[in-house]
Amino acid sequence: MKVRFLAAAALAAMLAVAASTASARPSAPARAAANKITVWLQVDAQSGWPNLVAAANQQFEAKHPGTKVDVQYQTWGDHLSKFDATLAGGNTPDVIEMGNTEMTKYMAAGAFANLSSQKGSFANSKNWLKGLAASGVYNGKTYGVPYYAGSRVVTYRTDLFRKARAKTPTSLAQFTVTAKRLKKQNSKRGFSPVYIAGTDWYFAMSFVYDYGGSIASLKGRKWVGRLESKKARAGLAAYKRFFTAASRASKTGTENRPQPYDVYSRGQAASIVGPAWFSCCVGKKYTKSTKQFVMPSHVKGQGMPGFLGGSDLAVPAGSNDKSLAADWIRIFTSTAGEKGLQAKGNIPNATNLLGNSVNERAAKRSWFVPTAKNWVNVENGNVLRTMLARILTGKATIAQATAFADSNIELTLNQ
Repeated sequence: MKVRFLAAAALAAMLAVAASTASARPSAPARAAANKITVWLQVDAQSGWPNLVAAANQQFEAKHPGTKVDVQYQTWGDHLSKFDATLAGGNTPDVIEMGNTEMTKYMAAGAFANLSSQKGSFANSKNWLKGLAASGVYNGKTYGVPYYAGSRVVTYRTDLFRKARAKTPTSLAQFTVTAKRLKKQNSKRGFSPVYIAGTDWYFAMSFVYDYGGSIASLKGRKWVGRLESKKARAGLAAYKRFFTAASRASKTGTENRPQPYDVYSRGQAASIVGPAWFSCCVGKKYTKSTKQFVMPSHVKGQGMPGFLGGSDLAVPAGSNDKSLAADWIRIFTSTAGEKGLQAKGNIPNATNLLGNSVNERAAKRSWFVPTAKNWVNVENGNVLRTMLARILTGKATIAQATAFADSNIELTLNQ
């Protein structure tokens, strides 16, 4: 936790130095006369949709004669350290792709330009995916434009569901009944109808949001924990009931030890919940009998809100020309651009563009963690994991566990 605080402080200091250095330079006219913008995208675009990048560049350069686009492809492993170096050196790119969970630290430190006044000029902004759009908002201001998303779904064995005479569930109640049938038919030790690690808070919080609750919200300038609310507690009660009926996993276990797809590939689960790419790792034995469906809500016919992965596009505060940078993003994330991404198998950034694939249907309802600069300390402090473990093991009631969690969340976020 201390390391995270030091990193945030170092970033803030770095930005302050960069700003003072830039203001002291007498060569502002030379910077304004720059004849190119630099765009940092991840290598996914280079290998997956280079034609879409080229089309956006061509359209931009036709609209802005004399200005070229220099696309520099980055890797997820080191792009943040490279970006930090450009912040210190005062030579940031003009556009940068960020993972949605990476945004908050930089928004809080003032590293990105405020795009709030321009939000309406970006295509489909009224319908941006809720969970992805939220990752680009800090203190009510928009700093990131949704690029594309990744959803969470249920990966399941059709042979076992067929044997249990179970159809694809359209409600949480129906899925619970199916889980109970699967449990009766598969009594071998450790087998889970739905493998769920007890402290998988990404999945558990989906129940909270499904019942209308939330983790925390900003009230004035203070963060307030919301897990004690009636709706959040109802969601947690539903999670406990479903876990008890469906999973034989450890009540205190985490979602990556073991990985759910490893449990599935060993024949120890009829279904698992997680990113859609889990289907790649189910094992050759179960490849043909594996399909996916949207995790159902407690409201019949509706999908449960899921935590979205994905990317945003931002304009660094040190951009040579923020207006041109924003216009490149505007062109790249146009309806045509997003439909192009969709054709490549990605989830587009707005609900009105979604198709009928399982992944896209799962993205219709989504949520994101509070965009507070200290949120990472809530995660590192295992506040939500501790709450879930206490609830599932019976060491605390839902009322007691949520009260303790809210107290910790407020103390941490408001530091």
